[in-house]
Amino acid sequence: MDAPVPAFGEAPEDPFAVARSAWAVLDDRGTVVGWSERAEALLGHRAGEALGRAAAEFLVHPADRDTVLDAIAECEREHGWYGVLPVLHRGGHRVELGFRARAVTRVDLRCEWFLVMAPAQEVVQWETDRSVLDGLFRRSPIGLAVHAPDLSVLRVNRAIARFSEVPVEEHHGRLMGDFLIGPDVETIDALLRQVLETGEPLIFTEQPCRVRRDPDRERMVAISAFRMQDPSGQVLGVTQTVEDVTDRYRARRRLALLNRASARIGTTLDVAQTARELVDVVVPDLADAVAVDLLEPVIRGEEPVRTASGPMRRAAVRAVEQAALDVMYPVGEVFSFDPRTPQAKCLIGQAPVLEFELESSPGWYFQDPERSRRAVALGAHSLLVVPLTARGLLLGIVSLWRAGRPEPFEQDDLTLAEELAARAAVCIDNARRFTQQHQAALTLQRSLLPHALAEHRAVEVAHRYLPADPSSGIGGDWFDVIPLSGARVALVVGDVVGHGLHAAATMGRLRSAVHALANLDLAPDEVLSHLDDLVSRLADEQEAADGGPPGRQIVGATCLYAVYDPAAGQCTLARAGHVPPAVVTPDGRFSLLDLPPGPPLGLGGLPFEAAELQLAEGSLLALFTDGLIETRDRDLDIGLQRLREALCRPARSLEETCTAVQGALLPKPSHDDVALLIARTRVLAAENVASWELPADPTAAGLARELTTSTLAEWGLDELAFTATLAVSELVTNAYRYGGAPVILRLIRDRFLICEVSDGSSTSPHLRRARMTDEGGRGLFLVAQLTERWGTRYARDGKTVWTELPLP
Repeated sequence: MDAPVPAFGEAPEDPFAVARSAWAVLDDRGTVVGWSERAEALLGHRAGEALGRAAAEFLVHPADRDTVLDAIAECEREHGWYGVLPVLHRGGHRVELGFRARAVTRVDLRCEWFLVMAPAQEVVQWETDRSVLDGLFRRSPIGLAVHAPDLSVLRVNRAIARFSEVPVEEHHGRLMGDFLIGPDVETIDALLRQVLETGEPLIFTEQPCRVRRDPDRERMVAISAFRMQDPSGQVLGVTQTVEDVTDRYRARRRLALLNRASARIGTTLDVAQTARELVDVVVPDLADAVAVDLLEPVIRGEEPVRTASGPMRRAAVRAVEQAALDVMYPVGEVFSFDPRTPQAKCLIGQAPVLEFELESSPGWYFQDPERSRRAVALGAHSLLVVPLTARGLLLGIVSLWRAGRPEPFEQDDLTLAEELAARAAVCIDNARRFTQQHQAALTLQRSLLPHALAEHRAVEVAHRYLPADPSSGIGGDWFDVIPLSGARVALVVGDVVGHGLHAAATMGRLRSAVHALANLDLAPDEVLSHLDDLVSRLADEQEAADGGPPGRQIVGATCLYAVYDPAAGQCTLARAGHVPPAVVTPDGRFSLLDLPPGPPLGLGGLPFEAAELQLAEGSLLALFTDGLIETRDRDLDIGLQRLREALCRPARSLEETCTAVQGALLPKPSHDDVALLIARTRVLAAENVASWELPADPTAAGLARELTTSTLAEWGLDELAFTATLAVSELVTNAYRYGGAPVILRLIRDRFLICEVSDGSSTSPHLRRARMTDEGGRGLFLVAQLTERWGTRYARDGKTVWTELPLP
């Protein structure tokens, strides 16, 4: 029999389509009365062999008889049947076939059965496909929408209905604009039209989406789409799948926000900058406006109190709209929160406060009603306040507002804000601690180094101090200018091994020791010897404190100590492992002084030598540490040459000279601490100095009084004659009695009237309390009472006792 013409609209993949299936006809007694060519191909029986025979006779295996009889019974009962049965092939093997049976009534009212047969695997596949299609429209959690070429809706599944909150049947014939709002509709329409025109599928494109039934809720959907067409290529429309990926999108966005926060918050150790970094991260991804308010002690680097009290200072603020910034307190404003506000509740409870709707939380209005009204006019509707706590300390709060986006803050937003605040709080506390330590270090450094060098008649000075770490401002180098007796001055530069706070503390101890030794008027080499002993003791103390091995050198230092006498124009210098000073004469000649090197301080047991040289008035004496001329990327000779050029430039102020030296040798920060001290020498005028060698006999005191009286008269200091002659007389008498020749009297008119008596003895005079019956012993006591200061200094060939009297 010829195959019938395919029915219109039959799917070619349908295994029971008339055009592709095998079929047979059975009469009411089960005899085969019709047999198609496809049936012959499928089962091997020719039409002549099958027609007129009972189907059960040659198509049913005995083992399958009961199964076939059950199917026949159901078919007669239901007037049709659908299913899979085993059928006997002409070759003797069994074949699984799918059957679709329908009862047909003839003209004579007899019943015949029309059987359509197909391979079982094709039937199972077909049914699976139909089940999948049914599942997509009935049970799939992913939205499915079928659109006509004009993008009107042909069919949607139940997931789309749940998403749009519109019943399935109400979607037919309508457009997406009937269910969605905003620019999202235009974007999705454009994507679907592109699929219709090009045939290129759209794969998992994320798109924001708002539905008309819930316009305040922002969702994110992932859209995929493909074009539909029939076998002839006619475009039937487009099908799109819609998956709500809002939770996944928010989780991804929050993770990205946390990653950005980790990278951008805490890049510096500055409290204000860290607060600014926090608001930059939060806006606009989490909030439309944000403010960071810190307790006042935190800004100053101090330890905040454990209780939430005291004023707040606005550290940072940011908003999407400029108008919002005009409403908020500006940066730097100091204020306190009203106890009824969410911010105050957050501070007191040290726990976050979430106000979903500000309209239902009037407490926030009490802080500033006028600002609050303006904020509401700008659309502010939701508030989130999170504390900034780190290491058990409350540092401040973060206030976040939403105004531009319609959805209020949610619990997930609170969790994210707490995580951001926790990270930022640790960075702010680190910055606070650094500020505290930095200020302590600066205070220490300021206490160790001279703030400003007082003017001195002996020299004019300028200086530079450049620590290796400019941010900390502390180091181990130091310099000093110390006034001495006899109008002299000590110039000191030193360098402690290492950098930072420990080196600065050691430097402070050495500088204090230098001052104490200078007040004893010791010679430069003796000063260095005492410093050497001190550094050795410091090293021993540090070894004991650190538990280091014996003999390990921990503390080390170098030092250059110079004493300049303006009356004689003489400079005495000694160095302990330090770079020698540079001298520039008034006529521009540069040289490094050839001084005995001396070992670094702390080696112990090695001697130091002093050298003397004459310095003409106006000479430049430059003392510096090795960091000035020695760098990692520059040869020492080049450094010395640049120093020569900077010091030998035409005459200028010493401050300009220091700047020139710094610019020539340190154009960028150094890896080592640098101290520079430049002194321009002065010489006391001859008319301000008078000196005599006195005879070593009883007449010396009377002669000294005469010389002093006449000299003070010449200087116009008659008012000081009585006091000065009394002091000189006592000192000369002591030199005659207890000292040795030569006895020299020197008067110097400077800021004070200086009276000096030198002799050849090194015996030290001392003050004592004379008894009523003693004939002497009151001379030095009178000198101490009548003069401003007095003291003794020693030389290799004797000593000098000096006094100072203030000028009228």
